[in-house]
Amino acid sequence: MFQLSRRNALKLMTAGALAPLAMPTIARAAGETIRIVYPYAGGSAVNNIIRMIADNMSKTLGQTVILEDKPGGNGIVATQSVARGPKDGTMVLVGATGTLPLNTLLRSALPYKIEDFQPVGMMLEGPLTVTVNTKTAPVDDMKSLVEWAKERNKPLHYATLGPGSVTHLFGVLFSKATGLPSAPVAYRNNNAQILDLLAGQNDLNFSTPASLIEHEKSGEVKMLAVTTSDRMARLPDTPTVVEAGYPGLLCSFWYSLMVPTGTPDDTVTRLNEALNIALQDAGIRERMEAECLTNNPGAPTAVTSILERDMKVWGDIIRSEGITLN
Repeated sequence: MFQLSRRNALKLMTAGALAPLAMPTIARAAGETIRIVYPYAGGSAVNNIIRMIADNMSKTLGQTVILEDKPGGNGIVATQSVARGPKDGTMVLVGATGTLPLNTLLRSALPYKIEDFQPVGMMLEGPLTVTVNTKTAPVDDMKSLVEWAKERNKPLHYATLGPGSVTHLFGVLFSKATGLPSAPVAYRNNNAQILDLLAGQNDLNFSTPASLIEHEKSGEVKMLAVTTSDRMARLPDTPTVVEAGYPGLLCSFWYSLMVPTGTPDDTVTRLNEALNIALQDAGIRERMEAECLTNNPGAPTAVTSILERDMKVWGDIIRSEGITLN
């Protein structure tokens, strides 16, 4: 994986001020502003972090970099617009789990395909959790959860963000890995599903750690595991699914930067280097850690690897369950 050395970072930062002379330039004819297109509504923690990344990249590149929120159609509107956009680095997509592998696997009439894009680099990953209400589920870990559910002998109801969402598919993966029957319950947003978890309306919740930490501190819920291979800094006492004996439950949601296929290699390299410098910024790293997100500087090939993983893992689930979306 590409590693940006301190020496190279200093060289690049110095060159940033002289970018028009010292580095391959992003097509000036299309204007100096670089638009990073975010496929969902603004205001979320992830959106704010990516905005910080854009601001940092602007300083390195010596060009204005803005984050443009473009929600609509489960990310299709924004993703399609970048697929048809200029191939000069001035229009960049925030590629995500939902917009690329999941939309591709779930929707037969999608107006774009993964091959329409080439990766710039991975920005961040986030895990899911296996969480229960402490009053309705008398369990302390994954082992006791499985034992309790088998004794209860009825399906575990788990919250999802709708058919085909990561939480829905993870629920299927969880059921296959544990041998426990389950039933998805769809919600419009994360807050609604957490409220129902607190009210004891659902047995399981797979929300992100950051959205559940305060509820765990109050004793209302317990995170039995996180879907990572290593424990998280903010959750040192929460085991991973690997430690719990379920390595097949390793998964994440992620956000990357993508450009239209055909964008010149030197432009991709320039954007990748600026992104990696941003990801090493102390303020950005601290903000990610606070949200239980993983900082992932590296080469464009890291995105390719994660895409291939998701197409295999989620593709197997989607095909076996016959899940499709219009």
